[in-house]
Amino acid sequence: MPAFRRVVAACFTWACLGAAALPAHAEVVVVLNSGDATVTLIDRDSQKVLETFPVGKEPHHLIATPDDRSLIVANAVGNDLVFLDPVSGRVQQRVPDIDDPYHIGFSPDQKWFVVTGNRLDRVDLYRWDGRALKAARQLPLGRTPSHIAFTADSRIAFVTLQDSNEVAAIDLPTQTLLWRMEAGSAPAGIWLTPDQRYLLVGMTGADYVAVIDWRTRAVVKQIQTGKGAHNFRALGDKRHLLLTNRVSGTISILDQQTLTKVGDITGLPPGPDDMELAADGKTLWVTFRWARSVGVIDVPSRKLVKTIRVGRSPHGIYFRTRAPLY
Repeated sequence: MPAFRRVVAACFTWACLGAAALPAHAEVVVVLNSGDATVTLIDRDSQKVLETFPVGKEPHHLIATPDDRSLIVANAVGNDLVFLDPVSGRVQQRVPDIDDPYHIGFSPDQKWFVVTGNRLDRVDLYRWDGRALKAARQLPLGRTPSHIAFTADSRIAFVTLQDSNEVAAIDLPTQTLLWRMEAGSAPAGIWLTPDQRYLLVGMTGADYVAVIDWRTRAVVKQIQTGKGAHNFRALGDKRHLLLTNRVSGTISILDQQTLTKVGDITGLPPGPDDMELAADGKTLWVTFRWARSVGVIDVPSRKLVKTIRVGRSPHGIYFRTRAPLY
């Protein structure tokens, strides 16, 4: 398609953006309200809402550019990307003609930008040179491509196919499909263990994480977590993972070395989904899709200490000074 073949340039300087600055504060928490087509900015120190503004239809996921100078918001129904300043949350620019960007991700070598088309049942691959996206290939896949994970060498992108109950592997150098395999009921979040041995996949249609030996394409274990097992966030110690359980309203703590559940965070509002973790690993922010709120959790005590009202169906969440993602 002509729009897909277009080279998209990204501008990163305030001189070419002319954006106004927010009142002085330490840092903002950026929350995507997918049901309201808005972004809510929260002062991270005071935990008070600063403002809410329109961003585009169905903003679900977001990711920082590799240089951390921009935060990319993917508007799935709006068919575009919006670049925000990661410190202030202000809009830098809008990139049109990106079809159905649901989940997005950069390969570890920063050469590839992968977009899952949740409604279009395809994955779009773009080359990234640090300033611009250049369309490489569209790959039709199974139903409802969802989340993405990469091998450390950037050769393979793994994608969950939520309504096909599968996981797919894409060879990035050749932009071709390597394989598809049955995984379980409504696979969503996907994670590759640090030793590159196993894929961990949250089964949103069930109550467990599937442990997949991706080289042999076999499910070797199920880790019982909670109903609606959905999305992952590293705990920052290179060993433990957090997993939201949407239906149970809990967050499970997983050990990536023993492949076991070692604890739960309970007493949460309905629909915990995406998470962001403070750099010291002590404070976790969580979106609650079904409660129109964001929660702040004290990790050492595993207690919810505050909820903050935001928009409808909050999904992606981000702040800049955070714990390592892996």
